[in-house]
Amino acid sequence: MSKKSKKPPQDPFHKRESANYESPIASREHLLELIKSQQVPLPLEDIAEILEYGDETRLEALRRRLQAMVRDGQLFRNRRGGYLSFDHMDLEKGYVQTHPDGFGFVRPDSGGKDIFLPARQMRTLMNGDRVAIKITSFDKQRGRSEGALISILARAHETLVGRYHRESGIEFVVPDDKRLVQDVLLNREVGHNANPGDIVLVRITEYPSKHNQPIGLIERVLGQENAPGMEVTIAVNTHHIPHQWGDDVLQSIRTLTDEVAEGDKKGRRDLRALKFVTIDGADARDFDDAVYCEPLASGYRLYVAIADVAHYVGIDSALDREAQLRGTSVYFPGEVIPMLPEILSNGLCSLNPEVDRLCLVCAMDINEQGTIKQFEFFEAVIHSHARLIYDDVSAVIFDGAKPGNKPIAGVIEDLQNLRQVYRALARARRRRHAIEFETREVIFKYNRERKIEAIVPYKRNQAHLLIEECMIAANISAARLLKKQKLPTLFRIHEGVNVDKLPNLQEFLSSFGIPLTTENPTPTDIAKIVEQARQRPESDMIQTVVLRTLLQASYSPNTKVGHFGLALKDYAHFTSPIRRYPDLLVHRAIKHWIRHQDNAGFGYDLGQMTALGESCSRYERRAEDATRDAADWLKCEFLQKHIGNQYHGIVTSVTNFGLFVQLDDLLIDGLVHVTALKRDYYHFDPAHHRLVGELTGRHYRLGDRLMVEVVRVDMEDRKIDFDLVGVIGESPDVKPGRRRKKDRKGKPRKRTGKRSRTR
Repeated sequence: MSKKSKKPPQDPFHKRESANYESPIASREHLLELIKSQQVPLPLEDIAEILEYGDETRLEALRRRLQAMVRDGQLFRNRRGGYLSFDHMDLEKGYVQTHPDGFGFVRPDSGGKDIFLPARQMRTLMNGDRVAIKITSFDKQRGRSEGALISILARAHETLVGRYHRESGIEFVVPDDKRLVQDVLLNREVGHNANPGDIVLVRITEYPSKHNQPIGLIERVLGQENAPGMEVTIAVNTHHIPHQWGDDVLQSIRTLTDEVAEGDKKGRRDLRALKFVTIDGADARDFDDAVYCEPLASGYRLYVAIADVAHYVGIDSALDREAQLRGTSVYFPGEVIPMLPEILSNGLCSLNPEVDRLCLVCAMDINEQGTIKQFEFFEAVIHSHARLIYDDVSAVIFDGAKPGNKPIAGVIEDLQNLRQVYRALARARRRRHAIEFETREVIFKYNRERKIEAIVPYKRNQAHLLIEECMIAANISAARLLKKQKLPTLFRIHEGVNVDKLPNLQEFLSSFGIPLTTENPTPTDIAKIVEQARQRPESDMIQTVVLRTLLQASYSPNTKVGHFGLALKDYAHFTSPIRRYPDLLVHRAIKHWIRHQDNAGFGYDLGQMTALGESCSRYERRAEDATRDAADWLKCEFLQKHIGNQYHGIVTSVTNFGLFVQLDDLLIDGLVHVTALKRDYYHFDPAHHRLVGELTGRHYRLGDRLMVEVVRVDMEDRKIDFDLVGVIGESPDVKPGRRRKKDRKGKPRKRTGKRSRTR
């Protein structure tokens, strides 16, 4: 370290750090300025010397903070352990995405197109690693930059899940996650009790190098692939979802009970007399929102009460740190990995019927046109009067069914008010041209052994939409308040159309006579396309292509983006703090405003919120990937028992190697390989999402309805293969689910005729 360096000025954020931590150290901002001010990289020891940290507690806290800043891309650590600012280096930071062929891409934090990494740069990397790279060239033909690896900032995998194999004396594990393209060799010096084919958890002891595969040891045998619940076990461990509570978390909740303490109710508005109700699915276990509506002279007053999770989860407490690591509850078929322990998620923070609960309430005055004229947020105590089910509410207040002796009978009048405000909000939604995609879902049914027994469609009804509109109204109000008061928080942003995919969308739509000439589509433009398509037989196909053209929603403190899909300028997630960390952050900001009527002294700044937005968005995608993996496993397991059965389906994707078909009702996707198509040479037409026969001109395209037969299920790769039976409407009607006749040995009879020629 240069001896000329002067002691830095006092940390300007010391007051904030002192409020958040018992033993505060230098803030991230202060550390950045300190390191930027130096002309050479600073090792930990020199930084500690400048800050005059001598005790082990502060040294360890400093080490962890610097490590976190490296992981978040705020600092760079060189091979000698020196820290320096990225401002001194022309580098891009981001996460690695691997390709089975060996090359990869980096999704840059700065935005823009992914950066290509050739295979030679990928040898030491694994999918999900966080890296710093330098742009080395630009490929004009492909319109993309190429990069070179400078540093691995953080490894994505300390462990992985896979199948144990032993061949010719060599032991290795094939990762279950197919984005991990290298097998893991096992350390011969460490014993284990795994048998070939077992699913195991491997700890990586040596990461891949330029010349060697990764090396690891078996930490735990998870079991055989047919074990009950294995789909969740694999998904949780593959995606590194935290699922066990540490001792510090268990200690922090040791004194909590199911009842709200009387002292905690003081200083809050008492709304226990209002007939709040919760409306959820029949199998819901946590209830984080309750609603109540009363008529006004010119509209309605809608109350949305949300569990006051922030009251129980303090900033930087053990609970808070764990919730931040989880980011979200993860809902698997038949099982949930909660963000918060059950004493909170299903107890104190769940708005169960006939008990007092602490809430943060949004009260909104809404006119007949669905406009939110004014709103107010306040802390309250409520007493839910009924736990209602979507199906019952829909049947009674929308379809005119009799309530009978169900809890709904005592709140009919209040539900009628909710129906009226819902209709007003729905009118406003239509006026602003929010995009209305029609989505379909399925429910997995298990037998007593927790093996998949059936897959049944799940349809949303009017009661679902009622609650959705109430929650959207509260989210809008939360975003408007925090934006106006300039409190840093996380907004739910959706940037709209991916400009790289827009030309293909325009060409695709033009083939159906649907114009989209603008280079900057608005929500109204997209909503009108979806509405036009709804009247066509190709509706599902058009909706699918439009949906794939839109960017993914995320979390960010950016106040200027808004939510494209909902056609809203201001939108934040306020309504689910039990299961989403961004909602908890929104609650903390609102509570700060309620108590101080000022943004000064809030426990977060813009830089922290930006980092939290990135991590929360990443953890949301992690949860989606994990639940998709588990669902894909269950779908494969189900169809294993139905090989030879025939089903109706629709083409959901077209590639150069075949058609992906989704089965009706089951919503299971499988591949009709190009070799299974009728005699011809087929060419891929990507602009029109179709395969076209060279000799006959016959084409198969997105949205075609087909009859297919299940011919193969690969559990290891989660792949399902179909054979094409015929195009619906062109071939004799075959009853879905019918199995082909079998020969004397019990195998499906082969069809007569020659195999079709394809390429």
